[in-house]
This record gives sequence, C-alpha cells and structure tokens, in this order.
Amino acid sequence: MFKKLSGAVFLAACLFMQTVSAQLPDFTEMVKTNGIAVVNISTTQKESKPPQSAPKEPQIPEGVPPEMEELFKHFFNNPNGGGGGGEGGAEQQSLGSGFVISQDGYVLTNHHVVKDADEIIVKFSDRRELLAKLIGSDARTDVALLKVDAHDLPTVSIGDPNQLQVGEWVLAIGSPFGFEQSVTAGIVSAKGRSLPGGNYVPFIQTDVAINPGNSGGPLFNMDGKVIGINSQIYSRTGGFMGLSFAIPMDVVMNVVEQLKTKGKAAHGWLGVQIQDVTRELAESFGMQKPQGALVSKIIPGSPAEQAQLKIGDIIIEFNGQPIDHSGDLPPMVGMTPINEKATLKIIRQGETKTLDFKIGLLPEQVDKIAEVKPESKPDNKLGVKVVDLTNEQRESMQLASGGVLVQEVGTGAALDAGIQRGDLILRIQNQAINSLAEFNKVVKALPTGKSIAVLIQRQGSPAFLALKIAK
Repeated sequence: MFKKLSGAVFLAACLFMQTVSAQLPDFTEMVKTNGIAVVNISTTQKESKPPQSAPKEPQIPEGVPPEMEELFKHFFNNPNGGGGGGEGGAEQQSLGSGFVISQDGYVLTNHHVVKDADEIIVKFSDRRELLAKLIGSDARTDVALLKVDAHDLPTVSIGDPNQLQVGEWVLAIGSPFGFEQSVTAGIVSAKGRSLPGGNYVPFIQTDVAINPGNSGGPLFNMDGKVIGINSQIYSRTGGFMGLSFAIPMDVVMNVVEQLKTKGKAAHGWLGVQIQDVTRELAESFGMQKPQGALVSKIIPGSPAEQAQLKIGDIIIEFNGQPIDHSGDLPPMVGMTPINEKATLKIIRQGETKTLDFKIGLLPEQVDKIAEVKPESKPDNKLGVKVVDLTNEQRESMQLASGGVLVQEVGTGAALDAGIQRGDLILRIQNQAINSLAEFNKVVKALPTGKSIAVLIQRQGSPAFLALKIAK
C-alpha cells in the first residue's frame, strides 16, 4: 500500500512540475535574436588629480568562503568592473552596457555611463571594438546617444512601454561587473515610479537582477522589443536587492530625436514646486480623499505665474490626464513640446477651475540656504518662537516679501507637524503671513482639533505641512 501511494505521489509531482515548466517563459530565442545587438561600453578619463587616499577595504559579507574573498574585494573595489587607480594622470576606466538602435551605428546608453569620458569604446558580441562619438547626452533623463562608424549592424526593435502591464515578464541583457552578455529576467513590479533626482522620468520598476555594469542596457518585453533602459537600483549594499528601475522608451526616443537634431534635449517647464497631498492635508483643504499635486512654490516669471496659478492650488489634471500623485506631473510637463498650449484642472479653496498656459523651457535653478541663530523660547499655542526677517535675510532667501522665521520649536502642534528651527512660515490655512503681527493674529484665531495647512520653506524648498492643535 505504501509503495503504491508513493508511486502515485511521485507521478503527481512529475505532472505538477511539467505543468509549471510549461507555464514558465522560454527566453532562449529572444536572447539569440537580440543579444547580438547588445554592447559593452567602456570609457576612459584622465585623472586631474592624484588619488588622495587608498580605496577603503570592502566589507566582506558573513559566511563567504576564504577562496571567494579576493573575488569580492575585486568587485567592491572596482564596482564597475574596470581598472583604475595609480598615479596622477593615469586613465580611469568604467564599464556599462548599451544597445544598437540603427544599422548605421547609433547606440543608446546612460548619461552616467559616459559622463566626462575622454574616450568611449563600444565592444560588440563578435568581439569588435569601435571608438564611439558622443552625439549628445541628457542628465535629466540619464540618456546618452553614441555613434560608431559601422554599417549593417544588428539592431533591437523598440516597443511601447505604455502597453506594459504590472506582473508581465521582462528580460535584461548587459555587462554586470564586466561579465558581458549576462541575461537576467523578472517581472514588472510597478510603473510610473518617481525617484529623487529623476523627476522627469516615470520609471519602470522591476525585480530583474541589475548590478553595476548593467547600466545603459536594454529591458525587453516578451515580444522581444526594448521597452526601457536599465538605469538605477535601490540598494543598501551596492548590489542588487530586488528593486531595479528602467527609463521608458517613449521618454528615451523623445530625447534621442532631440539629441540627433540639436545635440541636446529641451524639457517642458511649468515653474512650480509641488508635493503630495496627504490625508491630513486633504482634510485641511476640504477634500474627500488625497489626490493631485499641491503647489507650494511658484517661480517668478514662469508659465505658472502667467497662468495665474497660486500657492495652495491642487493640480488634479494636466491636458485631461489625471494627476493622482505629485510625481505624475513632472514627466507629463517635461515631455510636452516647448511653447505648446496646455491645460490644468485645479482645486482652489474647494472650487474646481481650469487654467490655460504655454509650456516653457526648463532653466537651471539654484536655491540658497539661510543661516539661523537661535534666540528665546517659544511663546504661543503652536509651540514656536518666530521673528520678522531682516532685509538681508530676505535677499539671501530670494523672498520678495512675507514669511516669519522659526527660531525655536517647543512641545506642541508645530513640533508634531515636523516644523523645525530655521523654517520660514509663509502661509497658514491659505492666509499669507507677512509679519510677526499677522502670524500672531492668524494663530490666535485657529481652531482646535482640526487639520490646518501650513506652508513652510526649508533650505530654499517650500512644503506644506498639516498640524492640529490639541483641544
């Protein structure tokens, strides 16, 4: 009886494994077809200064066998898999990945792979190595376009990332740690991710294993088409942790066309600083649920100012497209052609309005940080001590008018809301604060037990906070 049962269990297990195997994707043909169009990118850069100190000794993970320690030291001391070091004037090397998009030699990679390079070498799967010319590079989207002198090159097909679905299988080919033609696969974890420093890119998040050296390589869908360029990972160790991010190809190809024709990319500009609407802020603005992009700053002379957008407005649509999170807006604006007409739907003091404006050209901007000296202790029901700003402070903070300076934060509603010493309080419950007298008057009339929106500025960056005064 036991033997018969064991045989039945074994047979069932075999059938189960066959079913699972049949459902798993087979990437072999895709790799054969597209792998030949994926290249290794190596760069060299002349050192301007001799090294100040030797590289730090890497921290070897626990449990690594002694014979593997040298391998780990090599990778961690040379995270891109290249050479480097030595005396001043020596060439520093780095490695990345790329892929061919045209038979006449156009190659795509990341901006950060070729940044400041004196020489760029493209190595093909047939072991040819060609010197590449940098046609153009865009730091904001992390896209670079190269050109090699060659013809009849194998190319990839470009896909539509908008058709990509969360949970769909995807595949990457690249050179992690210099290991060329490495193939890894996974699924799409999320779409439209906003990352620090990547405001103009709605990243594709995957769990595909991406490591240093994969940067600039292609991300394929199951049709064998490139739907993204692998660009970043989230990691606390420097290695793969299951969070990889790729630049969608619609963003990439928009930049490529500009780089081909102009050598640089231009990005659309609205001229606002925005933040997410939290549950507490939604309550303070009388909204049923958190949504949209809350305007915390308007740049003077910007398209936003010309459109009469105001601080405290909540943008819920751009050109008919809904804005659920603040990170949805910058990529939409950034990819819109300069001087094109656009429409915003906003919520202002509980009312829905529509504003028309023309997309501007994104300029370079620098914020200044003010120094603050503490003085006396808090003396009002918010638990903060504030003072008027001097003319010199206003000039250093680039403020035309308004605002009071927080000198001390004690126990109370302000501390609970995250207000800190050195913050500027610019507005409370949609009322501009132009002086200490106005601050005291507004604070005195504030209700208890209700969320109140407070606009602050910290180190040049404005933000709304929600505070609640205890009953």
